[in-house]
Amino acid sequence: MGIVRPHLWFDDQAVPAAQFYASVIPRTTIHSVATAPPGTPGLAEGAEFIVELTIDGLRATFLNGGPHFTLDEAFSFVLDCQDQAEVDHYWDVLTADGGRPSQCGWLVDKFGVSWQVVPVQLDDVMSRPDAEGVARAMAVMLTMGKLDIDALEAAYAGR
Repeated sequence: MGIVRPHLWFDDQAVPAAQFYASVIPRTTIHSVATAPPGTPGLAEGAEFIVELTIDGLRATFLNGGPHFTLDEAFSFVLDCQDQAEVDHYWDVLTADGGRPSQCGWLVDKFGVSWQVVPVQLDDVMSRPDAEGVARAMAVMLTMGKLDIDALEAAYAGR
C-alpha cells in the first residue's frame, strides 16, 4: 500500500509556509522544492512549484497552484499540546502576523491553513463518566477561542 499524506494547494505561499512551519513545529523538515517546468499553467518556468516536507513526522506536499482553489477550515492540522504553556505558545505563534483566532481551539494562520491547538487534557475531560460535567465543559469550550485547561476543568467540576 502507498502512503496517505496531505496535499495543500496555495496560491503562491507554499515555500514561505513550509519555512515557517519548519521554524516553529518540532520535527518539521523541508525535503525538496521543485520548480515549474515550461508550460506549467499560471507559473513562470523555474518558479517555486512543489514543496515536499515532513510536519512533525507527517509527510506532506505543498503546491503553488494559483488562486483557483483556496484553503478553508474543512481541512485542519491538529496540534496536540502537553500543557497550557504549549497551547499559549502555539496559539500566539500561529495567529501572529495576519493569522486569526476562531472557536473551540481552531485558528487560521497567516497562510490560510487551519489548525486545532488542543491540550491533551481535553480528551480526558470529555471522556469522563459524569455526563453533566462533560456537558458543562462542552458548553464552556464552545465559548472559547483559545482553549483554557483550567476553565474546562472548573466547568467539569461545576465551579
